[in-house]
Amino acid sequence: MIDNLILGFATATTLSNLSWCLFGVIIGTIIGIIPGVGTLTTLSLLLPFTYAMSDPISALIMMAGIYYGSQYGGSVTSTLLNLPGEISSVVSVKDAYAMNKQGYAGAALGVAAVGSFFAGCLSTLLIIFLSPMLVKFSLAFGPSEYFALMLFGLTCAAIMSNQNIV
Repeated sequence: MIDNLILGFATATTLSNLSWCLFGVIIGTIIGIIPGVGTLTTLSLLLPFTYAMSDPISALIMMAGIYYGSQYGGSVTSTLLNLPGEISSVVSVKDAYAMNKQGYAGAALGVAAVGSFFAGCLSTLLIIFLSPMLVKFSLAFGPSEYFALMLFGLTCAAIMSNQNIV
């Protein structure tokens, strides 16, 4: 497992792949600043451009950069305009916009960038080390477990509903 992680890290940190990642982050941030245009829309619109790329690894790295850039772009609009550009930036609207009104917009954007970076790194490390256990757990699911999971989800949705859904 460690050998594959080292190989992936060596592949991702080549100059070509890092430049594609930077390009993706810049494009994603620019498009993420536009309110209403989400990450999924951005990735869907820019997916055809990856077909012309010669290296599929570079295309995937660029798409990851677009994803993370558009997530950060949503926090820019929530900080400056009190309008969350992404669903993930809704939680920062109250505090970040208050900091903006007090004249600390740069600090609020810096905190959002640093927090996003550390959260992304931590979640990546967690998924790397927890994925073998999650795979074993998910392969144990059969038809009865899937049925119970769907029934549980529908029950939760019915309980949270305000009105009679029947």
